[in-house]
Amino acid sequence: MKQIGIFSDTHSYFNPNLFKFFDKCDELWHAGDWGDLKTFETTEKFKPLKTVWGNIDNQELRLRMPEILIFNEQELKICMLHIGGYPKNYSPNFKQIVKNQSFDLMICGHSHILKVIKDPLFNLLHINPGAAGNHGFQKVATAIRFKIEGKKMFDLEVWEQKRN
Repeated sequence: MKQIGIFSDTHSYFNPNLFKFFDKCDELWHAGDWGDLKTFETTEKFKPLKTVWGNIDNQELRLRMPEILIFNEQELKICMLHIGGYPKNYSPNFKQIVKNQSFDLMICGHSHILKVIKDPLFNLLHINPGAAGNHGFQKVATAIRFKIEGKKMFDLEVWEQKRN
């Protein structure tokens, strides 16, 4: 069993309260828009990390991580990209990827809106953790953690904090 923390859209700010929320996580997954190298390096030192770059990330960050990450965790196949859309309205990029392979879990960021949606068309779980940073139109910063065992995902919890 593994506990995973998912967040995105930090926009150059790693909220200190995320250290506590992610403390028991075995690994963190960030769905892009780091904002700066310092935020990425702070996270990378804290926990093992899987990540992609987002549309605001500069060349320095883009050289350190992929645009799209396809990987396996336990018995799950996962696709992570920053701009992915959501069920019935996926981005052209994700539509092209999902035509050729199937996934159990799709993770994206960009919208700053937390969503967890079962997609019956592609038989996957879509997760957008919202925005964990201090930038954006939402009044609340969000992140997610959950557990994986084999093919089972469970104990999903949401972290919320009013933005400064």
